[in-house]
Amino acid sequence: MKLYCLSGHPTLPCNVLKFKSTTIMLDCGLDTTSVLQFLPLPLVHSPRLSKLPGWVSKDGTINLEKELKECAGRVFVDSQPEFCLPEKELLDLSTIDVILISNYHCMMALPYITEHTGFTGTVYATEPTLQIGRLLMEELVNFMERVPKAQSATCWKYKEIQRLLPGPLKDAVEVSTWKRCYSIQDVNSALSKVQLVGYSQKVELFGAVQVTPLSSGYSLGSSNWIIQSHYEKVSYVSGSSLLTTHPQPMDQSSLKNSDVLILTGLTQMPTANPDGMLGDFCSNLAMTIRAGGNVLVPCYSSGVIYDLLECLYQFIENANLGSTPFYFISPVANSSLEFSQIFAEWLCHNKQSKVYLPEPPFPHAELIQTNKLKHYPSIHGDFSSEFRQPCVVFTGHPSLRFGDVVHFMELWGKSTLNTIIFTEPDFSYLDALAPYQPLAMKCVYCPIDTRLNFHQVSKLLKEVQPLHVVCPEQYTQPPPAQSHRSDLMLELQPPPMPYRRCSVLGLPFRRRWERIQLLPELAKSLVPSEIKPGISVATVSAVLQSKDNKHTLQVSVSVGFKGKFICISSKRKRVVEEPPEVLAPKPLLSGAVPLEAFLAMLHKHGITEVKVEETADGHILHLQAEDTLIQLEDDGTHIVCDDNEPLRTALRDLVLRFLMKF
Repeated sequence: MKLYCLSGHPTLPCNVLKFKSTTIMLDCGLDTTSVLQFLPLPLVHSPRLSKLPGWVSKDGTINLEKELKECAGRVFVDSQPEFCLPEKELLDLSTIDVILISNYHCMMALPYITEHTGFTGTVYATEPTLQIGRLLMEELVNFMERVPKAQSATCWKYKEIQRLLPGPLKDAVEVSTWKRCYSIQDVNSALSKVQLVGYSQKVELFGAVQVTPLSSGYSLGSSNWIIQSHYEKVSYVSGSSLLTTHPQPMDQSSLKNSDVLILTGLTQMPTANPDGMLGDFCSNLAMTIRAGGNVLVPCYSSGVIYDLLECLYQFIENANLGSTPFYFISPVANSSLEFSQIFAEWLCHNKQSKVYLPEPPFPHAELIQTNKLKHYPSIHGDFSSEFRQPCVVFTGHPSLRFGDVVHFMELWGKSTLNTIIFTEPDFSYLDALAPYQPLAMKCVYCPIDTRLNFHQVSKLLKEVQPLHVVCPEQYTQPPPAQSHRSDLMLELQPPPMPYRRCSVLGLPFRRRWERIQLLPELAKSLVPSEIKPGISVATVSAVLQSKDNKHTLQVSVSVGFKGKFICISSKRKRVVEEPPEVLAPKPLLSGAVPLEAFLAMLHKHGITEVKVEETADGHILHLQAEDTLIQLEDDGTHIVCDDNEPLRTALRDLVLRFLMKF
């Protein structure tokens, strides 16, 4: 069993597991942090960005003025943003049989995998994961296509040039794999390959293994996966949460008795308490509005925004913010808000029960009905005529490189009254703000990440007790900025097996057993013999047939059968003598030969001169007159007799009197 690691990002994993005769991809996360190296895509012409100077090396030998621009001491690529794809050269991706998706954030690279590698398999995901994943992909495509850039920057990627660039461009990794965004046709084709599954639904893969999704408690429809055969079990834990938020709670008990547990997707903010961050978010928002400023919240169109809106619903009246407009701007804003209300069976019990009252499970439905929350597909159209300030705007993308958020950064960035509040943990807020410097608006960092922290995962692993744990190498050492914090890493016995991008791990257990089915006709012919009280055995003579990873014992062909079978292939006919003759099996023997009784039996048959020698494994009997040795051992009896076949046969028959045949 091998694990191929195609992504170096611990919360956006992409691994391939070879288990028995199946090849299974576990998630296909898209590393979008690469877009931080690019200039933003403004919705309207930006004089500030268009006047940025091009970059030329200090000695003048490298001139990339058309590709690279300088802003506040940093150098950015001036072209369409590109993403860091999972590794494609480590193994042949066309051999992948299935892809298991754990949550909608971990499927954003799916079109790159299914549409451009020769993939012919099936993708398994829950319905909310599919539908919300579709929204996020459509939103990403929309962000890119509505602000197209003609030029494509490629020269800076050459290794001999990149190493001479200023940081962090110089340190960017795997730039040769960076690609532009896929098309909407790619999205539709990729998602047509998805087969929907429900929690605890068992799916057979070619008769070899069985996969089962379990609730992970992180987001709507998010899953952990059990991959097991009859005798081996692998658990894949990715993006899980034990906190009480809107999704169904995490299923922990089904993870027990795993041979290997693959662990990814822990919190990116292990020292930040989500409840505390929500409190900071609300208080900073209220302070800004009271001072007459606007609040900008760069966020994804699904996920944490549901919790933010619920928190604000409870906070608005107490803080006297009832007249402040809240705007949610995204090409998929309407669909996202509606989906969250209709996936009732995927919600926690408290929200499920509201559906039967009937009440909407999320309070943002009431905010929309009372016109406190308004949603728009973009800043154009209705929004421009209904927009009033001060206000709160939720919009994407959290990287600040594309989407409607770029317009608001240019619009509000020059005023100290305004505030931008970062809640998504995927991007460094300092890097996100870099191309907007100098910036007058206030910046507040309130990352809300509900995924497992190191304390919670250590407790979980003690309860489920897997034999081996496999995880990204980042989890086996403290964060670089907090090297003294040994509590921010996994300390297990035995130590976890770490992986990094492009590594191949041999997982530490071997297949020892396979389940075999006996056909009824064969079972009827067996005659069990009791060798101990309660224990019976029978010899089986049969033909083993293996097909589609199912193993069956069939009644063997009788002795003497001979026939010619014609095997027809596309090339030529072959005549094959099969199946081979099956000889009747020799009886198996069980039991032990008691020394004293055997000596008495020899004496009774005229063999009196016997010298007995004790050995570590039993006894050696030397029949002196007959010049013969008999070795009596626990697992066998040997008769050594030269050129006296009648004597050997007689001694064998005496031994057999003490043994059982079956």
